[in-house]
Amino acid sequence: MHGYIEREGSLNLVQPEFRAVVAALRDQVTHRFGGRLHSAYLYGSVPRGTARVGRSDLDVLLALHDDPTEADRTEAQNLEAELDAGFEVIDGAGILLFGRDVLLSELERYDLGWFVACLCTPLLGDDLAEHLPRYRPTSLLARETNGDLGDALPRWRRQAAEATEVAEALRVAEAAETAEGAEATEGTKATEGAADAALRSLVRGASRKLVRTAFTLVLPRYGGWTSDLAEQAEIFGRYYPERAEQLRKIAVLAGNPVADRNVLDMYTENLGPWLAAEYLTVHGAKAPRPQES
Repeated sequence: MHGYIEREGSLNLVQPEFRAVVAALRDQVTHRFGGRLHSAYLYGSVPRGTARVGRSDLDVLLALHDDPTEADRTEAQNLEAELDAGFEVIDGAGILLFGRDVLLSELERYDLGWFVACLCTPLLGDDLAEHLPRYRPTSLLARETNGDLGDALPRWRRQAAEATEVAEALRVAEAAETAEGAEATEGTKATEGAADAALRSLVRGASRKLVRTAFTLVLPRYGGWTSDLAEQAEIFGRYYPERAEQLRKIAVLAGNPVADRNVLDMYTENLGPWLAAEYLTVHGAKAPRPQES
């Protein structure tokens, strides 16, 4: 029988360069959410002590006493923007909002519950992990964490098409300005940069999802856990050597994304459909959520 997955991360592992932004986050979350906040957590590279200055984002989960409102979401978005603008050591901030009851629900026991118990580091409030079980690397865990890749593929196709259309329209406009002997306007350049940034963000997010899904595909056979994407790709390659090199490259793109539509097309038309089908065969589909039914 496989052993339990131990919780990763610790506030003691936060590197000196990132302590100021974590302190600012703690203060602002307390100020902005007050009595609505049950608890706050860090996850990702910052609490694991592997963050890269100027390249890593700050990942946060807030558990509220009740379901989040639109006002809560706006507050979180404003805080994300302020942290990103105020601290050059991070490349963006992301704040997830959930109600306490959702995180502790039976439906989320092997997805969000596992996420909080094993991948989140307590920052404020009472730790919800005390109300959750310990977890083993089982097929049930694999199914409930990443058995929804097939649902992501149409969304990635749509987002890639939208970002590409904007980028292409701007390039055409810039070419027309150049042909007329005028330099591209600052507004055109800035908007084009934003379009490329949107493509890079999509490549980064999709790359992470693909590598993690590939890893959890083989999770029960491997019998352990790592959040390091390069390690996840290598472990997957032991069981699917014909896809090993492809996963290694995707793991690199997760940390160094490019604004390349061809990469996204490979994800949505080649690796993604194969991985989604293989996942369904091995583990089955993730249980539908209320908003998905």
